[in-house]
Amino acid sequence: MTLRVGIIGAGPSGLAQLRAFESARQKGAAIPEILCFEKQSDWGGQWNNSWRIGLDGHGEPVHSSMYRHLWSNGPKECLEFADYSFDEHFGRPISSFPPREVLFDYIKGRVEKSDVRKYVRFNTVARHTSYDESTQEFTVTVEDLKTGLTETHVFDKLVVSTGHFHVPAVPEFKGIKTFPGEVLHAHDFRGAERFYGKRLLMVGSSYSAEDIGMQAHKMGAASITMSYRTNPMGYHWPDTTVERPLVTHFQGSTAYFSDGTQDDFDAVVLCTGYQHKYPFLPSELSLKSPNVLYPGNLYKGVVWQQNTNLFYLGAQDQYYTFNMFDAQAWFARDVMTGTIELPPIAEREADIQVWLDRQAALPDHDAEADFQTDYLRELIDATDYPPFDLDAVSQLFKDWMHHKHTDILGYRDMIHRSVITGTMATKHHTRWLNAMDDSLERYLYGQSQDLDSEDPEEAVDAAETLASR
Repeated sequence: MTLRVGIIGAGPSGLAQLRAFESARQKGAAIPEILCFEKQSDWGGQWNNSWRIGLDGHGEPVHSSMYRHLWSNGPKECLEFADYSFDEHFGRPISSFPPREVLFDYIKGRVEKSDVRKYVRFNTVARHTSYDESTQEFTVTVEDLKTGLTETHVFDKLVVSTGHFHVPAVPEFKGIKTFPGEVLHAHDFRGAERFYGKRLLMVGSSYSAEDIGMQAHKMGAASITMSYRTNPMGYHWPDTTVERPLVTHFQGSTAYFSDGTQDDFDAVVLCTGYQHKYPFLPSELSLKSPNVLYPGNLYKGVVWQQNTNLFYLGAQDQYYTFNMFDAQAWFARDVMTGTIELPPIAEREADIQVWLDRQAALPDHDAEADFQTDYLRELIDATDYPPFDLDAVSQLFKDWMHHKHTDILGYRDMIHRSVITGTMATKHHTRWLNAMDDSLERYLYGQSQDLDSEDPEEAVDAAETLASR
C-alpha cells in the first residue's frame, strides 16, 4: 500500500516538505501520495500578503502578519536554500537585505521549478483532525472555501506546517480600552504611513517592535517609545526614539511606565508576540509552547513525541528560516519513508532533554545562534540535504547583530557573502532609510512608482506624500 502524506499549510515550511519529496523523486526514489492543503489562493504563507486585516474574503482569519515596506531584517545569505541560490534565481548578485516581494519571488522560484504545485489544494482549510490508534491513520476534514463543501481525507503521516506567527498574544493593560487613539497588534499592522507626525508607543522589545518602530521613524513619526518587559534592546536609536520599562496603565492618551515616567501618545502598537494555535488538531496532538528555540515534546524539533506519525515544521523561534525548514523537511521525509529509524521513546525523551537543558543555559544571542546552528547541523548530517558552511552562517548572524547595535538605521545597507556560491552581495542603489518604493521592479531595475531620493529631506517629503494617500 502506498504511503499517504498530508501537509497542512503551503508556506515556506510546507513548500520545504514538498521540495524534499521532489528531491527524492528526482533521485529515483519512490515517493508517497501527497496532498497539501492551503487556505490562501496562492502559496508562500506569510510572504503571500494580500494586505487584508482581520478576516479574508472567505471570512477566515488573515494568516499573514506582513506589511508594506517590509525589508528583510536579516541577511539573505543566512536563509539561502542550499539547492537553489539567489544567483540562480536572479541571474546576478543582489543586495543582502531585499524587500518582501523579492524574497517571495525567490521562494516561488524554487517550487515553480520543482513542479510541486500539483500536490496543493488551494482555498482549502483544515477544520478537524482525528487519529485512529488501531489503524494508525489520521482523518482530516477540510473545507473548500470557494464551494463551502467539506470532505475528509485519510493519511498515514501528517505534517503541520502552518507556522506560529499569525495568532496574536494580546496582553491587557488598565485603561487601554479608553485610549482615544489607535491601538493595534503587530499582526494587523500594514504600514507606517499612518503614523506620520504622530507619537507612537511600541509595547514589546523584539523584532516586531524594532522593525515597525524604525519603519515609523522612516515614514516620519514624530516620536517612538519602546516599552520593554525585561530588558531594553539597547540599540543606538535615532533622536526621536527612546526606551522605557513596561507600561503599567493608561489614562486617556497618557501612558504610565513602571519607572514612574509618563508620556502622551497618539497610537499604540502591541508587539507582544504570537501563540501556538492549531484549531484543526485535537488537544493531544497540539503543540503548546512559548516561542523558544527548542519546544519541548518534539524529537529533533520535528517529530511529535507521543505519535511519531505526526510532524511539525518551523515550530521554533528562528535565527535560521528557509534553510532550517528544508533541513527539518528532509529529516521528516526520511523518518516517514523509513530511511531514518527512530530510537525508542525513552531515548528520544533523553535527547529532547539534552537540548532543553542546553537551551536553558544560553547566555546571550551569540550563543543562541550557535545553538540553532548545531541543531541544523545535526539534521543535515542525518540526511542528503546539501551541506554548507554552517559556522560561516553563524558568524554572519553575529556580524549582523553587531551591525544592528552599532547602526540600527543603516545595517540593511551592509553587504555579505553567500556561503552557497561565494558571491558577494551588491550595494543597493538606495539606502534603506530613503527607499520608499519596495516593489520588485524598483528593487531590481530602479524603476520607481513613488518619490525616492538619496536626500533625507526629500525622503521625508516622500513619506508625507505616502501618508496622505
